[in-house]
Amino acid sequence: MTLKAVLFDFNGVIINDEPLHERLIEQLLIEENLRPKSGEFRKYCLGRSDRACLTELFSLRGRFLADAALDTLVARKAVAYLRELEAIDPLPIYPGVPDILFHLRAAQLPMAIVSGALRSEIETVLQRSQLHENFSVIVSGDMQLSSKPEPDGYLKAIELLNEKNTGLNLKPYECLAIEDTFAGIEAAKRAGIAVVGVANSYPFHMLQRRANWTVDYLIDLEIDRIQKILTQKGQVLKAS
Repeated sequence: MTLKAVLFDFNGVIINDEPLHERLIEQLLIEENLRPKSGEFRKYCLGRSDRACLTELFSLRGRFLADAALDTLVARKAVAYLRELEAIDPLPIYPGVPDILFHLRAAQLPMAIVSGALRSEIETVLQRSQLHENFSVIVSGDMQLSSKPEPDGYLKAIELLNEKNTGLNLKPYECLAIEDTFAGIEAAKRAGIAVVGVANSYPFHMLQRRANWTVDYLIDLEIDRIQKILTQKGQVLKAS
């Protein structure tokens, strides 16, 4: 096995915006005459799409959301998110992100975003941060795929990377996912992908129990060492 592609989560890995998302979700609840509860965002929303998050939060309050109503809520939040971003300069991109992306590009490893965020949100952040050219594939929350912890987003990213890179023939075990949440780690593992947990949203020791590798900061990620470990595992499997 060799490492052939790296798949990134977005919120909590590329950009430090989870507190903003929590505030906007709480504001939506208030506007709908519902009371936010402490800890709910972390329990039901962290790492999941807005659709999955809002469906869960409304259901807990005895409110069923029809598709049209859910679409409206997601769109309202997206407008508010982009409006908030306009007032933030520079954007809170995590330290080390540009460096690790540069290193991966130099190693000619294709990269993708796999996120529950809307494509408009992802592209706005990447464009403003001059990071867009690093990602040939973006799998977003408006692609009608099941939210993490389901593996659908990761499997779709592999499919799209293969379409864009003739001869790549990418398999899940040849990928590395970078995640910060339990739901994201589970999604990648269920897709058959090894995972690096970055301790941006949860403490190191909590991610360490779930991810294949764990780092405090993305800048600590040693791609060459992971590549070596994967290669050694592949050699062992071939020998057996």
